[in-house]
Amino acid sequence: MDLILPQIDWLPLAPILPVAIGGLAVLVGDLFFPAGRKNLNAILSLASLALSIFVSIRLWGVVRFSINDALVLDRFGLFFFLVFALVSLLTVLLSMGYLDEKTPDQGEYYSLVLFSTLGMMLMASGGDLVVIFLGLETLSLALYTLSGFRRAELRSNESALKYLLLGAFASGFFLYGIALIYGATGTTVLRRVAAFLADGKSHGPMLVIGGGLLLVGFGFKVASVPFHMWTPDVYEGAPTSVTAFMIAGTKAAAFAAFLRVFLLALPTLHIQWSAAIWVLAVLTMTLGNLVALVQNNVKRMLAYSSIAHAGYVLVAVVAGGSSGAASVLFYLVAYALMNLGAFAAIIALQGHGQELLFLGDYAGLGFRRPVLGACMALFMFSLAGIPPTAGFMGKLYIFSAALEAHYPGLAVIGVLNSVVSVYFYLRLIVIMYMTEPATERPPVPRSAPAVLAVGMSALGTLQIGLFPARLLDLARQSIAALGG
Repeated sequence: MDLILPQIDWLPLAPILPVAIGGLAVLVGDLFFPAGRKNLNAILSLASLALSIFVSIRLWGVVRFSINDALVLDRFGLFFFLVFALVSLLTVLLSMGYLDEKTPDQGEYYSLVLFSTLGMMLMASGGDLVVIFLGLETLSLALYTLSGFRRAELRSNESALKYLLLGAFASGFFLYGIALIYGATGTTVLRRVAAFLADGKSHGPMLVIGGGLLLVGFGFKVASVPFHMWTPDVYEGAPTSVTAFMIAGTKAAAFAAFLRVFLLALPTLHIQWSAAIWVLAVLTMTLGNLVALVQNNVKRMLAYSSIAHAGYVLVAVVAGGSSGAASVLFYLVAYALMNLGAFAAIIALQGHGQELLFLGDYAGLGFRRPVLGACMALFMFSLAGIPPTAGFMGKLYIFSAALEAHYPGLAVIGVLNSVVSVYFYLRLIVIMYMTEPATERPPVPRSAPAVLAVGMSALGTLQIGLFPARLLDLARQSIAALGG
């Protein structure tokens, strides 16, 4: 009997392979790099991410399916490949400023960043719920380890443990949701689920409950209320570079998979799940902004801010249609740039191992470090949604999509929440420029990679705010690939 091997189209894997091979290469190469040349780990990571970006750009417009439709290559996936690679690239840069030469296990650190990126890519390109789950677990397992990377710090250990325990529960909900959808439709392939529902077959409560359980799993990853409890403690306890990576990359990956599942496979359930997401959006925006008002720790403030921003993105998800989905993609890029920029500034300002984590630490910063202070102010303005920044344009598109979809109440609640958020963002700016420092801080050497990450993020934040048309056009092309 002849053994017949399945035919695999390797093209959909082309943007993913450089990241996977790069993660393995960094892990093995760290064994042979000289002790004083640990930056070679970062350089190798940057090279693999740059190669992935190059391949993704070259494949733009190509549509292919591989491994029995389990993996999809389309503009939607390629858009997120570019976002994930950009987030990881900036994370590596600011990590070079955060990790000193004496930090052990740098090879493991950078390889975990790349493996996390690999998980994100699988989530965005998964054409099968099982592949999306594998991507989710690849991402999560790497992030659990990264959260506790500073093993000598109790807070970092606590961060990893909380994230692991709650993440395991969320994964259970997600997996049970997949089982129910399989029971209702007989398949986990998204295109076949969509075809099953398009035939007008009765799906019954099993499919609705399965979709709800998937919503719980995605809600945990995007930190929406009431699945947000882990966010402040994990973001505060994790190393700052890891927090930056999580706050930008994890949310983008979860929303990428969410849109692919609910827009491609389950569009007929829009009435059932849109009402639930409407409530989640309101609760998430409101709680995130209100609790952020009373935070004095910058990392916790940005953690609750990230919860509120998840609520803004959920507004666009409720709106649905091509406008709502395109505004999700646009906002995720803007959100990644302004958050990574803020954390890169925090890292660039640290000195002698001491991070500026409390608002009082930023007193007089605008005059002591004028360029970094101006960049930090720019990121705060963008997070608050003040023109002409990327954050303003992102919120404008989201609330416009909500009005277009006849959700004026949701748009008004979003605008009011955005107004509330101005207080705690401008509070930091006021402290930087209008408060005298309690003690003089000695000058500290600047980390060139972290400063580069700040500069790239600042330029991106301004460029998208001033010239948003190109990015919005790419987002619309990407959504069109899903039939959104």
